[in-house]
Amino acid sequence: MEELKKWLTEHKITEIECITPDQTGIARGKIMPTDKFLAEGGIRLPESILLQTATGDYPDDDVFYRLLDPRDIDMLLRPDGVPFTIPWAAEPSAQIIHDCHDSMGNLMELSPRAVLKKILNLYEEKGWQPIVAPEVEFYLTKRCTDPDIPLEPPYGRSGRQESGRQSFSIDAANEFDPIVEDIYDWAEDMGLDIDTLIHEEGAAQLEFNFRHGDALKLADQVFIFKRLVREAALKHKMNATFMAKPVSGEPGSSMHVHQSLVDAKSGHNLFSNKDGTASTLFHHYIGGLQAYIPSVMPMLAPNVNSYRRYLPGADGNSPVNIEWAEENRTVGLRVPDAPPAARRVENRLPGSDVNPYLALAANLLCGYLGMINEVKPRTPATGRMGNEADDTMPWNLEAALENMSNCEEIREILGNDFVDGYVATRWAEYEGFKKVISSWERQYLLSTV
Repeated sequence: MEELKKWLTEHKITEIECITPDQTGIARGKIMPTDKFLAEGGIRLPESILLQTATGDYPDDDVFYRLLDPRDIDMLLRPDGVPFTIPWAAEPSAQIIHDCHDSMGNLMELSPRAVLKKILNLYEEKGWQPIVAPEVEFYLTKRCTDPDIPLEPPYGRSGRQESGRQSFSIDAANEFDPIVEDIYDWAEDMGLDIDTLIHEEGAAQLEFNFRHGDALKLADQVFIFKRLVREAALKHKMNATFMAKPVSGEPGSSMHVHQSLVDAKSGHNLFSNKDGTASTLFHHYIGGLQAYIPSVMPMLAPNVNSYRRYLPGADGNSPVNIEWAEENRTVGLRVPDAPPAARRVENRLPGSDVNPYLALAANLLCGYLGMINEVKPRTPATGRMGNEADDTMPWNLEAALENMSNCEEIREILGNDFVDGYVATRWAEYEGFKKVISSWERQYLLSTV
């Protein structure tokens, strides 16, 4: 706390946002003066926020009261990790990510940050250190307050809206220079390790890549980055969305995750042998991804909208398979062309709507189980993969939730409380979705059935 106090004093911070991610990835917490924060050393919040959905609703009472105290008691949140400045605030402010603890001081099992820490502890026990690098896509859109109106691209510097595909176009990216400069400047102020920017396929769709590093640190940074981008968009009178599929007819937004494994002491890449060839651990890690991704899909595709990215039988831009191959973007698990020291695998299935803590935990859990159980991967794919769906995968939320609920190995590591609670929040959101009559139904069924 002394080091934190010194940092707050040096930066003349007068106000602090004490935040923690809920299961959807929404920042929940309290805002308080710095003096009060330092005097108390933590905050209290209701345990129930860990079972809150994106709509602010909760699962059915039988799940809620089985997993949480029926009195809706408080949990204690303690600061963990580095603070982040808030460059868009009117006065010197900071946001500090907190861990959630029960009355006995234990991490709350329903907390996404605790889930990732649990998986990282498994690696630490083996002397392994996972290295990850997320790539986060999002759309910039015109402001629109009516949810029934489709989203449109904003106007760029030229005063025009984008049309057609602009993949990797420098000129298209430069159309949004004012907001991009703010994103880079604010990220530098906050210490976020963002690297390259590209313009993706969609109209006003951008991608920021993070430098590779520690999984918990990067989960924190992606969590904060989403807030940063939304604030930058608001400053420039537009919106930013990380929905997996926000615009019909346009590509979805993903969060590809590059992942590798090093020896915690020597730093040697354990995915490569000394002669530069791929190691047994590397193949087992991929085997684990292929074997267990079908059971953790709700952590990689958490919302009903998430599955609109996957278009089996259609010309979609997201893989609908869990095959692996080197230098092949049509597979779900791509191995980039890299020297042995940088050998890694890229999971191209997660959407950008994920909770970054849970998405990274899911990837690392699958790889861990593959290595522990010595799971052999499938034969590498050759050539371009078509859009025929992998029949081992759940391509809708209902099937994904059933898979996760029924996987005993996932339950054994993540815990029954987390699995039951997380699945229950997803079901609660899905039930809310089913109550809404869509424009498609009105357009095609209103006068024809």
